[in-house]
Amino acid sequence: MNAEGLVEVVLPGKVEPEELEIRHGAVPAAGPGQVVIRMEATGVSFAEQQMRRGRYYDQPAFPFVPGYDLVGTILTTGEGVEPGLAGTRVAALVKVGGWASHVLVDAADVVPVPDGIGAAEAETMVVNGITAWQMLHRKARIRAGQTILVHGANGGVGSVLVQLAQAADVKVIGTASARHHDGLRERGVIPVDYRTEDVAARVRELAPGGVDAVFDHVGGRSAVDSWHLLAPGGTLVSYGSASTRDDEGSKQWPVLKLLGRVWLWNTLPNRRRAYFFNVWAGRALAKDRFRARLRADLTEVFEALQRGDVTAQIAAQLPLTRVADALRLAESGTVAGKVVLNP
Repeated sequence: MNAEGLVEVVLPGKVEPEELEIRHGAVPAAGPGQVVIRMEATGVSFAEQQMRRGRYYDQPAFPFVPGYDLVGTILTTGEGVEPGLAGTRVAALVKVGGWASHVLVDAADVVPVPDGIGAAEAETMVVNGITAWQMLHRKARIRAGQTILVHGANGGVGSVLVQLAQAADVKVIGTASARHHDGLRERGVIPVDYRTEDVAARVRELAPGGVDAVFDHVGGRSAVDSWHLLAPGGTLVSYGSASTRDDEGSKQWPVLKLLGRVWLWNTLPNRRRAYFFNVWAGRALAKDRFRARLRADLTEVFEALQRGDVTAQIAAQLPLTRVADALRLAESGTVAGKVVLNP
């Protein structure tokens, strides 16, 4: 047995980042069909920022270990799992539990990380890469020559989405605050400042016939504006309600309101489509299909990373024990890319 112990971060309730707890324990044992991953990189996602406020729509009861995804090496395998998997670097999407030195995962949920991709690099692509890939290719079904609008084009999902779209020869208009505009222009994105410009008016100037797809993580009023910017046959993919992050009251309501709007829009006879994207959709009903799709799509993203179609943006790397600083940094809105935690 290993002499190493388990280190994990516990979210005890609705707390400030400094009140997250560091807990020590024994490394878990792999049960049938499971593997223990020795974590090499996990990340701070928008989900954890919502969870610490009690505002993520299906978070577990407090206390729990947050951590949406992770990359690491398989340490031990359980009964019924190929023992040769030990020592392989893999990625896993877990929703909670990733902020720990050792994580127990179903072997069917791990996706191999190709050689030559570092753990932190791979980590920036797990939840953000799958989300971006599935929204572009499975929901909006973008094609070369189309024009899309990406809100928060410098964000975790936004920056991956922009690069994957450009690799598919799609023209990108991206909203971001002014300090990110030079970086976006270097990438070939047409930037729009959502703080100082009338986004809708500017997008209409740039795409008089409307855009073929809008990717909106803001929700609320923004989703309504986004819908009106679509060209006939266009698709709105809404994937969050960031505008309500700091709100009090029901955490379900903003999502339900958005779902209601999406349903209503889809009944209109105007050839436009709206989707509310949730990376976990379909898992409860068809687990095998969900896993196969996730593996295929994340593999595509890792291949795009190897080709240089997308670059991993690591904002900062901090040890797990400095999770409070990592969360503060991620929430500050001052960084480009992903804040990564190492063991």
